[in-house]
Amino acid sequence: MINKRLLVKNLLAHNDENSFYDKKRFITINHKEGKAKFLKHVCALANSNPKNNSFIVVGVEDEDNNIVGVDFFDDSKIQNLVNAYLDNPPLISYENIPFPHLEEGKVVGLVTIKSNGKVCSLRKNIWKYYGGSVFFREGSISMPKAYDVELRDLNSQAVATIQQHARNNIELTLDGVIDFINNRHKDLESDYKVFKEQFVVCWAGKKRAVKGQTYFSRVDIELINEQVKLFYSNLDEVTITYDENSFTTMEFVRLGLGGKQRYYPLEQLTITFKESGTYQIQTELVFEPPLYNKKVLHHTYNTNNCILSKIKSGISLSTSEKEDLAYLPDTYLICYLNGFEEALEQMELARSLVKENFKEVYTSLKATLRILRKVDYN
Repeated sequence: MINKRLLVKNLLAHNDENSFYDKKRFITINHKEGKAKFLKHVCALANSNPKNNSFIVVGVEDEDNNIVGVDFFDDSKIQNLVNAYLDNPPLISYENIPFPHLEEGKVVGLVTIKSNGKVCSLRKNIWKYYGGSVFFREGSISMPKAYDVELRDLNSQAVATIQQHARNNIELTLDGVIDFINNRHKDLESDYKVFKEQFVVCWAGKKRAVKGQTYFSRVDIELINEQVKLFYSNLDEVTITYDENSFTTMEFVRLGLGGKQRYYPLEQLTITFKESGTYQIQTELVFEPPLYNKKVLHHTYNTNNCILSKIKSGISLSTSEKEDLAYLPDTYLICYLNGFEEALEQMELARSLVKENFKEVYTSLKATLRILRKVDYN
């Protein structure tokens, strides 16, 4: 098994960006420009490495390779994005890799790209790139090329060597378990489970029981062998179940207008471990959005817009407006799910307006946009 933290270190230490690896301070796929640039790099790396893996490391300063981290990003539907926009799409995964020196909630993103051996191209227009465009890597740059260019295998040995140096061992696994339970989450209830004598899953959270069901908040779940963070949230409630072959989480989100909140199941994640030393992760979106009276939503939507206008203009909020602001992410999300398409733009605007002075609302907005991303991709 490959320790993904070691893999990131080995990629950064190998040399500068090249035809099998790229690094980014961050990626954004919630608007057309960011989505287009991400797809361009995926396409170029897949075409430049038809017989081995390519990688994008996210959360690293370009000039000095300083690992600064990014927010946890649990986009299990990222393959859907690639399939929608690319012909001959590669297999792609996004994993969250914890590093001890990063603050809580920050990780390094590792995008792994596996070509299907055929020329990958854009399926349709996006931003300033045209459908049919083909990209390859030239050094650290993704460049357009002719469609009928020949795929060449140039990096198999280099990638194989880097992956071999990142192999896990029992010392790294034990150190990972001890660090997770005793150091990083000593203030929470922690546990672990070994699957098939070789996979170790650790989880921690604040536990509470409701009607015989145990829920966790402030949840952190990691597959220790590979140093991959499977789930992280300061807000959502999660249930955890497992047997000898699988580990399952059900994520719940709290939604409602004003103080009338309730929990809705959002997504189920199941890891199935096999005797062959492999595992498979499956996710299923089970979210059923709450429906509300349109007149009520119009009033709520307009109230939120007025609050944002006041913040933008530097006008102080009243006590009741501050209370409404706390629920603004939830209410905008409910409006969007009930047909108010423009609510998405308002959420993006709100994120920039509240970032400095309303930290809790900003955190809630990021969680809300994560829910939307999952729903949209599904």
